[in-house]
Amino acid sequence: MTDAYDQVAGRKPRLLDLFCGAGGAGMGYHRAGFEVVGVDIKPQPHYPFEFHRADAFDYLREHGHEFDVIHASPPCQAFSRGSKIKGNSQNHINHLPALMRLLSSFNGIWVMENVYGAPLSYPIMLCGTQFDLKVYRHRYFQSNQMLFPPPHYSHSDSWPVRTGNKEISKNGFMTIAGHHSHAEKGKVAMGIDWMNGNELSQAIPPAYTEWIGKQLIKHIGAL
Repeated sequence: MTDAYDQVAGRKPRLLDLFCGAGGAGMGYHRAGFEVVGVDIKPQPHYPFEFHRADAFDYLREHGHEFDVIHASPPCQAFSRGSKIKGNSQNHINHLPALMRLLSSFNGIWVMENVYGAPLSYPIMLCGTQFDLKVYRHRYFQSNQMLFPPPHYSHSDSWPVRTGNKEISKNGFMTIAGHHSHAEKGKVAMGIDWMNGNELSQAIPPAYTEWIGKQLIKHIGAL
């Protein structure tokens, strides 16, 4: 990634990975050429890069200016299908408005990620089928830079998958949520090899953020 070094004064561009979990998103950005630092309120013993246990909002206020890019994956429970099915969406905090205000004051590039139903503005959607992964796992990404997704072909006739210990479909795709009982198969499906089942269920496939990160490297070079 020589270009990544050259474009930012002879060093790798730095990316702050907020609400980082066990590092699915962070790994993708690392592969794209970033130096990654993760922040989460909970301990993340499997996070593969520099990690700080802290409140994401406080860390962003105090250290955001030290980074070229900020990625944020705030909790999605206020918008997820699971919460809506259970009827408890209102019990979860919507962090997006406050986070958006902070990111809008950041003098750099930012990316916000969440699930279908989250109030993002003109996001791109990424799916495992775009990266030859055996998950659908639609995730939405909004940025203050133009982002482009790969082609996405309809798969409405082949919805998942495996859940719990019961195989529902023979198409090989998996659904990975909650306490995932097919952790080893899930790791292969997601392109992740360092997480346990619970961590995997919350993760973003690294292929998604590697795709985004390579675009952001080009934006940084143009600034």
